[in-house]
Amino acid sequence: QVQLVESGGGLVQPGGSLRLSCATSGSIFSIYAMGWYRQAPGKQRELVATVTSGGGTNYADSVKGRFTISRDNAKNTVYLQMNSLKPEDTAVYYCHAIIRATMTGSAGGSWGQGTQVTVSS
Repeated sequence: QVQLVESGGGLVQPGGSLRLSCATSGSIFSIYAMGWYRQAPGKQRELVATVTSGGGTNYADSVKGRFTISRDNAKNTVYLQMNSLKPEDTAVYYCHAIIRATMTGSAGGSWGQGTQVTVSS
């Protein structure tokens, strides 16, 4: 069984910064893509950013130039550095990873429990 645990959310003023972390643990043979998604009240969950095992990144247009995703493969951890935060960034942020638990098993997606980010003055 695999666990993803996010941390780093909170309340920040517009223009401020936060850094989210997501640590994976449990039965892990290999981790492929990792990413961050968010869901605001009354809206569907949307992709924020993804990073492949090789370091390739992809961002939603709304966060390009403000957010940076990175990962530490030795620690099985993915990060999201969020700068120049706006009120519209307010949401619950979820970590996602595609993980193969055993050498012979198939890969599957796992979600964290989410961390609240609130941008408000």
